[in-house]
Amino acid sequence: MSAVAVAAAPSRSVRKKRPIRPARVALHAFLIAMVVVWLFPLAWATYISLRPLSDTIQHGYVSLPSNGLSLVNYQSAWTQADLPYYYLNTLVVVIPGVALTLLLASMVAFCCTQFSWKFNLTVLMIFIAGNLLPAQVIIIPLYFIYLHTPIANLGSIEVGNFSFALFSDNNLLYDQYIGVILIHVVFQTGFATFVLSNYMKTITREITESALVDGANVLRIWWSVILPLCRPALAAMATLLFTFIYNDFFWALILISTGAKRPITSALNNLQGEFVANFNVITSAAILACLPPIIVYILLQKQFIAGLTLGSTKG
Repeated sequence: MSAVAVAAAPSRSVRKKRPIRPARVALHAFLIAMVVVWLFPLAWATYISLRPLSDTIQHGYVSLPSNGLSLVNYQSAWTQADLPYYYLNTLVVVIPGVALTLLLASMVAFCCTQFSWKFNLTVLMIFIAGNLLPAQVIIIPLYFIYLHTPIANLGSIEVGNFSFALFSDNNLLYDQYIGVILIHVVFQTGFATFVLSNYMKTITREITESALVDGANVLRIWWSVILPLCRPALAAMATLLFTFIYNDFFWALILISTGAKRPITSALNNLQGEFVANFNVITSAAILACLPPIIVYILLQKQFIAGLTLGSTKG
């Protein structure tokens, strides 16, 4: 009877509570502190951007708003800095730069991982090593090359007050969109090749060999077979490359002299006067300039996470 009662009674699993270890408490405290340190500047910038300048002048930056918060600074930044124009400037550089980098990097990674040839490891190491070169080392020779390299002038594309030259409007690489695009492709291809090659190593070579037996050429295999399998990795790299190129300030400052051709990271200087700077409006413009990378990450978030995790293990 007792055995039947025991069998009929619901089994209850008693979980023993693990003792809270000091190391775990210290780890969580450290992580929370890092989150606060990371988010505080963003929260403070958002607060300053929503605060009227008159209120800041009267009470200082470290004070509660007496007249409330508003979007006036964002409206001023949008019109005074001409942000839509500089958004186009940036996208003209970023989109071709990301596309060309992914194409070249995927080709190199495909050749080095899906085929066995004499110099595949050497080529892969050269691309990776080139990414370690500091940009400041090549400023002088690069500047000389850009000033003495002839480029064809094939006209321009007009979109309102925006003018995009096809290749060059001064027959040089210097002070041209294509010059900035090429330098980004050169510096980002090494990192992209490293990431994509690690991902393509998880793809068995038997797929490529089977496609070759079926009569597909190398380019067809790369485009129709390998690239669809690398979609998560490509999405992850596209997100990173978009952020890297979009946030660039150094190359745009060095290789472009015309202010109207510079990207949005340089447009913030238009809001600073010779003697007075409205930091409330500048902060609003900076937050608006940060939105496109955030939007791209949100749109590609699932593929981005999948691309970072799937290539880490084999099998």
